[in-house]
Amino acid sequence: MECTIHPWVPGPFGLDARRGSTMPGQRTVLAVAHHLTAATRLADVIPLLETDRRVAVAYTAAPASVFTGGLDAHLRDLGGLVLPWAQAVTTRFDLVVAASHGMLENLHGPVMTVLHGAGPGKLLGRLRGAGPPAARPVTGLIRERIVVAGRVVPSSMALAHERHLSMLDRECPEARPVAFVCGDPCLDRLTASLPYREAYRRSLGAVGGRRLVLVSSTWGRDSLFGAHPDVLLRVATELPRDQYQIVAALHPHIWSWYGRRQVLSWHADCLRLGVRLLPPEEGWRAALVAADRVVGDHGSVTYYGAALGVPVLLGAFPEESVAPGTHTAGLGAVAPRVEWDRPLVPQLAEAAHAFTKRVHDELRHGLSSRPGEAARLIRAEMYRLMRLQDQARSPDVLPVPAPCPPAAGVQAA
Repeated sequence: MECTIHPWVPGPFGLDARRGSTMPGQRTVLAVAHHLTAATRLADVIPLLETDRRVAVAYTAAPASVFTGGLDAHLRDLGGLVLPWAQAVTTRFDLVVAASHGMLENLHGPVMTVLHGAGPGKLLGRLRGAGPPAARPVTGLIRERIVVAGRVVPSSMALAHERHLSMLDRECPEARPVAFVCGDPCLDRLTASLPYREAYRRSLGAVGGRRLVLVSSTWGRDSLFGAHPDVLLRVATELPRDQYQIVAALHPHIWSWYGRRQVLSWHADCLRLGVRLLPPEEGWRAALVAADRVVGDHGSVTYYGAALGVPVLLGAFPEESVAPGTHTAGLGAVAPRVEWDRPLVPQLAEAAHAFTKRVHDELRHGLSSRPGEAARLIRAEMYRLMRLQDQARSPDVLPVPAPCPPAAGVQAA
């Protein structure tokens, strides 16, 4: 009879923590990734305390999402200590940090959640079934995931904007006492990256006067890629290669659901035409800083681009999937739509007329109520939850990495 042994990772956690310990008196932190998108946001947060010798961090993947493809490999590639979920739920930690909700009630320790996108702006997709439809909650503030069995799961919820507090009052009022406004760490890092724009452009091939067009798609059938599967081929064939460099950022959920090989195979013709397809883990932020135009949809990447001052064109924007009155709806009110029966080149030029400095500034203010302060405020809250004195030195706001190499896998034939 075959015996299956579940892996168990030894380390500075649990009952045997002292057995192999070298550093005394450490606090233990668990970073929980639900999918690649959440993992990339944790990469903005966890380094704020990883350098502290009083703290030991481990990672785990929560089996709460259908988009876990590639997540285990990504966490292991980080070089950190990765615990299986079965071990994580039987171990006590001084702090649990997650960039999404779901199954966090199974973990032992104070839970802090951060947003993994540009803030709550979409409505949860309606479940298929025979029952009557009902109002859809705003993603990121879903009561059924925040409150479980009569208990608010997070001990602390980090929100980017004061506006999110009133949204939380409406969507999940029980969680309002644990919420605090800290700003947007991704926006702060993008802002810190602006001086490196020319370096990013060179890395992405935007040299010799070529303009860089970033094509961005969130996931789902109402996304840009879902509504127009040939969008990259269309852009690549219409824009002269000697004048334009095309870079594409597809939502990590697309890569996780279909697999890297399949996504690359679908776009082999585009790669032959010089399109730079960014890997899902990193690169889109550097591409946003480098971009002259963004062709996108209702996803976070498109909004971050507009907030940085890049004129955007909406190739898809499903009004029914956008939460009314949110910052995402605000972008839809000002950004021009792509007219797919017209040539793209003049539309890219015309896009700039829809945006002024005031419009870009208003969109940026819609992301964060604490610009430049996210790292400090998030770190202070993590140390409060650990009951440990914060570090004396203020945290650095680091620029984003240079663009990653093109997504590897299937070679263009």
